[in-house]
Amino acid sequence: RVNIGAGTITANYDGRKKHQTIIGDATKTGANSVLVAPIVLGKEVTVGAGSTLTKDVPSGSLALGRAKQLTIKGWANQVGIE
Repeated sequence: RVNIGAGTITANYDGRKKHQTIIGDATKTGANSVLVAPIVLGKEVTVGAGSTLTKDVPSGSLALGRAKQLTIKGWANQVGIE
């Protein structure tokens, strides 16, 4: 009863060893989520789309880990892009 959204990855290798990702029953991840191991997602967790999670999430929780969107108007003109 787990639903893994499109583009969700488990980042589990630190260059030396692999770490475990545990995903509890009835948990759902939004599209393009990154679960950085070691990490445990409890039961009935919902992960917001685009989130990068690095800490365990208790059962029944909503987890969001996104940076605030920043829009810089006129950026292309400032760096000479036509």
